[in-house]
Amino acid sequence: MRELLVISGKGGTGKTTITAALAASGPAKVIADCDVDAADLHLIARPHQTVTTPFYSGQRAVFDKSQCIDCGLCQEKCRFNAIADGIRHRPELCEGCGLCAFICPAGAIRMEERLCGEWYCSDSRFGPMVHAALGIGEENSGKLVTTVRTESNKMAQEHGVEVILTDGPPGIGCPVIASLTNTDLALLVTEPTRSALHDLKRIAGLTRHFRVPAAVALNKADIHSGLADEVRAWCHTENIPLLAEFGWSDDCTKAQLLGQSLVEYRPDAWRPVFEDLWQKLLDLP
Repeated sequence: MRELLVISGKGGTGKTTITAALAASGPAKVIADCDVDAADLHLIARPHQTVTTPFYSGQRAVFDKSQCIDCGLCQEKCRFNAIADGIRHRPELCEGCGLCAFICPAGAIRMEERLCGEWYCSDSRFGPMVHAALGIGEENSGKLVTTVRTESNKMAQEHGVEVILTDGPPGIGCPVIASLTNTDLALLVTEPTRSALHDLKRIAGLTRHFRVPAAVALNKADIHSGLADEVRAWCHTENIPLLAEFGWSDDCTKAQLLGQSLVEYRPDAWRPVFEDLWQKLLDLP
């Protein structure tokens, strides 16, 4: 089994557009969307959910006002200001530390598992798909990413599929680390802008740290020839293969407005491009 992760180091480089085009071409695959904080691959894949599972992580305080004696001890000791005047709980500020429940003399506070989001097993026109949605302001997206990856591996085994295509989160934080560790190959999507080149270097450093082979796809390569040359030179210096370059095209916007991948929108122009990219990716050691 081979797991390909598409990441970018920053948002807006076209990572999900390229992932959707890869999903619509190449070998049979399971698709995973690990951008659980702001998932958008489903907008193109339009998956039909077959299994919905709640995601719990951490704990949250629950107050029983009928037991409360209004001593104010919980409000006094809470360091996160999660308890307002009148012993009113503010769950959006609760860190789930459990101190209030521990010190409450009346036993009016208990800790319960925190519902942070959902993850889904779905069918899409690109193949089986695992994706998730983290609740607004909720935490532990790294744990949810790990859940998505674990379930996508199970799904690949169940379907006898040898390739997993994963749309990763932007940046270099915990969700990216959770999506990157122990994957087989990372495709780093960048663009010829100063911020994108800076973040390409950071995400490449992360792949080196976790000993994950990396390759680069340069998107919107024609918007700044000088910076595009810097990206090419940097890839050559770092011995990271530059597998594909894409020029700016309004096909991306037109395809998205129709809920399609580039390969579906203009198969004559884009399918050969992404089939070639798949071949290069699969040929890498």
